[in-house]
Amino acid sequence: MKKFLFLATSLIGLVIYAQAPWASTDLMPFKGEKGRIRIAGGTAHIPVMKEAAKRIITFNPDIQITIAGGGSGLGIKQVGEGLIDIGNSGRRPTDSEIARYNLRLFPWAVDGVAVAVNPQNKINSLTSKQVQGIFAGEITNWKEVGGTDRQINVYTRDEASGTRKVFWKKALNKGLILPGANVVVSNGAMKTAIANDPYAIGYVSVGYIDKSIKPIALDGTPPTLRNVRTGRYKIARRLYSLTKGEPKGLARLFIDFLYSPTGQKIIADKGFIPIKK
Repeated sequence: MKKFLFLATSLIGLVIYAQAPWASTDLMPFKGEKGRIRIAGGTAHIPVMKEAAKRIITFNPDIQITIAGGGSGLGIKQVGEGLIDIGNSGRRPTDSEIARYNLRLFPWAVDGVAVAVNPQNKINSLTSKQVQGIFAGEITNWKEVGGTDRQINVYTRDEASGTRKVFWKKALNKGLILPGANVVVSNGAMKTAIANDPYAIGYVSVGYIDKSIKPIALDGTPPTLRNVRTGRYKIARRLYSLTKGEPKGLARLFIDFLYSPTGQKIIADKGFIPIKK
């Protein structure tokens, strides 16, 4: 919980003010509006949320937008309890969660989840069985899969993470995750951990991949956007924004903006596959 609070504290102060040098047709619904939008939950969503918030607040400084992480479970719980206006989740809420909190679901992107290692690692591809063995602690040295004679350092996400859930289900076939694995609190933290550890292995949203980490082909299929889009790369999920009941006011405008041409371009530019409303 302390890790969640730290992440939320570090991000919740994100409120960007600027004079609007331009106006987009897609932003016109925000003209003359005042108020605050509170957003929290899945960390894969954050790059899109931040960019959308920047555009909106630049257009209209009378709107404040706070963004926090904490994981999909937290996003579902907090929006359901009325603590935030929009909850983000990298997994579909369960039927019981939807009924208990009267949730409305807005899927706006498809995201792949890639196995990733440090760029210094010479490994480029692993089989599903090898990945399952590594994360279960059955394969402990990189030399066992064709790499350097060094211990494998396994990184995973906490159990509230939607990224973890899809990886556990689709990559690990619901198998064991090593109890002693290093736990990180977000996709950004995972990327940083792998980038700083030459013997690391973890998993990260495809939208977070850059030159600081190396994505690994799984059973010969690289985790590219094209392979995610066509279904060749199977470790994929939808990204959801959630509201308690039908969204109203600024929350409705924000969600509508994600589905606008500008919002869809932001989603694509951040490494995701947009879903039309």
